[in-house]
Amino acid sequence: MAEHQQHVVQEGFEGPYDAKLHEGRIYQKWMDSGFFNPDNLPFAPNAEPYIVYMPLPNVTGTLHMGHALDNTLQDITVRYHRMKGRKALWLPGTDHAGIATQFVVEKDLRKQNVSRFEIGRERFIEKVWEWKGQYGNLILEQLKRLGCSADWSRTRFTMDPEYAIDVQKAFIHYYEKKLLYRDFRTVNWCPRCGTSLSELELEYKEEESKLWYIKYSDEVIVATTRPETMLGDTAVAVNPHDERFSHLVGTTVKLPIVGREIPIVADELIDPKFGTGMVKVTPAHDGNDFEIGRRHKLPLIQVIDERGKMKFTLPEYEGLKAAEAREKIVAELEKEGRIVKVEPYPHNVAICYRCSSVIEPIPSMQWFLKMRELADVAMSTVQSGKTKIHPERFEKPYFDWLTNIRDWTVSRQIWWGHRIPVWFCKNTPIADNPNFLTQNEFVVSLEKPSTCPKCGTCEMEQSPDVLDTWFSSALWPFAGLSESDKKKYYPGHTLITARDILNLWVARMVYSGIEFMGEAPFQNVLIHGTIMTKEGKRMSKSLGTGIDPLKYIDEYGADVARFAVVWQATGQDIRWDETAVVGGRKFTNKIWNATKFVLSNVSAEVSERYDSARILEGATDADKKILEELKTLKVSVGNDIESFEFSKALHDIYEFFWHSFCDAYLEVSKEQMKDESKKESTEEVLYYVLLESLKTMHPFIPFITEVIYERLPKKENNTLLITQW
Repeated sequence: MAEHQQHVVQEGFEGPYDAKLHEGRIYQKWMDSGFFNPDNLPFAPNAEPYIVYMPLPNVTGTLHMGHALDNTLQDITVRYHRMKGRKALWLPGTDHAGIATQFVVEKDLRKQNVSRFEIGRERFIEKVWEWKGQYGNLILEQLKRLGCSADWSRTRFTMDPEYAIDVQKAFIHYYEKKLLYRDFRTVNWCPRCGTSLSELELEYKEEESKLWYIKYSDEVIVATTRPETMLGDTAVAVNPHDERFSHLVGTTVKLPIVGREIPIVADELIDPKFGTGMVKVTPAHDGNDFEIGRRHKLPLIQVIDERGKMKFTLPEYEGLKAAEAREKIVAELEKEGRIVKVEPYPHNVAICYRCSSVIEPIPSMQWFLKMRELADVAMSTVQSGKTKIHPERFEKPYFDWLTNIRDWTVSRQIWWGHRIPVWFCKNTPIADNPNFLTQNEFVVSLEKPSTCPKCGTCEMEQSPDVLDTWFSSALWPFAGLSESDKKKYYPGHTLITARDILNLWVARMVYSGIEFMGEAPFQNVLIHGTIMTKEGKRMSKSLGTGIDPLKYIDEYGADVARFAVVWQATGQDIRWDETAVVGGRKFTNKIWNATKFVLSNVSAEVSERYDSARILEGATDADKKILEELKTLKVSVGNDIESFEFSKALHDIYEFFWHSFCDAYLEVSKEQMKDESKKESTEEVLYYVLLESLKTMHPFIPFITEVIYERLPKKENNTLLITQW
């Protein structure tokens, strides 16, 4: 063995591969190179860009298995395109996560026996910024441990001043285009968070509820899961095609307990098969009932308040929680003989996606974005193929939501977030009031108006509401870029994300990009599977079913964690299997040991005479076979990455390196090197296959491949980051 090769093996390959000894140093090397920033790439001036948008993790978040999968797939994509000579930009950032972050900071305050109302809005916002400074970048640091090669110099936060201006301008743009309006209507309300929510921010849990059949009169029997809201009934409705009740339409019935006469109306929204076919209509406490109420000009009678308690009702129910009122009302109805029957009824109950409190539909003054025009734009972009969703089956939920879309409630009654650029006359109350809808009650403007158009004397007061977090994150592909970057790096190419935000975020980014930049923000959207427990349950840290990917990184290294998630990411939901971790560990050891063998068996001169262009000179049949297999592998892996078949690519890499190279060719090479006439060409083939295998594996397992690449006697660059694919 040559002296140089002895030095390489002795100094760099003692014992098994230990990720802990290398990963921190290697990542710092990458950071110091500056090559995560596409502007610094040696081929940057004339290279075409390739842009990947990081789905914004919440500042409250910590790394979970979904993040590990999502960001590993993005990193594979970015590293591959960078090695292909493209100006690969992976744009990172964090989302201010309005409700979630406020919830966390309020929780901290409660430990000190203080509420946000006691310290006031200004001091509370200061507290949130203090919290963000301490904990807000935790998840980005964890992504670095995973090996993510995002351009951290471009990291954006959705509350950054420049970003905030884009958000406010978007609000004003929609308002001036008459797509934004203010209205008093029934919305989804979280009593704990004290704010409205859009329908996409709701989660549902199945409860064994009851369906009560209540006799309003001998002919009018309604079925309901919520007897407590009947105090706010303003009609009974039937389907206009239901001949059983056509003779009742236009008549009235007396509302039990309350004694109020209410009309019987016909509406297409009523399902004749539900219950008796007769439905109570409570416009103030059900979204569908609200629409029925508007069509039939029914009054809006609110009987449940923002805290989920009864109000404006009979004295005996005033102040009761809704559930308590239900029991009392059912007891009264039974006493009056009005309960015809009760059936068990599995019922999906809407809960807040942040705090899991039961949602209470209530009437409230809110800002709404008209969605039909924007939804049509988002649909046509995918229908035309300008933006493609992979796998194609996810087009259906995308189109379904956009087809049946409702106007979006964009205002939130919390303190942390982008404050709405709306200014009210200080002498006019801004509480929920259906009469305050005229233009002269408010001004939409970035800056506080110098003169109040209403009274002419007051200093106008800014709306206390903030915008839905998703309103601002919908602007991420361009609001996350500087003005110069918008010219260089918009539109982008690829978004990789989970299905649960297909409509919350992806669709909204599509129409926002077209609305404000004239083009869709990306050409491809990959929707990957969800990682479940081995039993098929949802992973959740709070439920004790979560698995921390940092555990694997700490114990085995980032490459093993990356291998394990990609190995199982076949496109379907993943039932997590620990054997993939074991497989990843064995594979990295195999690579390490194979490298030791190769570098122990090639002479120092191979680094001088090595020339990939003449590698086939003097090649044996075994040499030609492994070289042909390698050539096929590189083409197929490249194609698979570009078509987002990451797991297939990794399986092929594994099969080639472990079986074709290690099990077969290394054994043949031992015999060939005993023959002096074959020794030099065998050494060159060994070296070439190892080098090209490292390049092919690098996007998937970047740390170990970089560590080995450093130790090669001849290499094209100082780092695999920019070594040609």
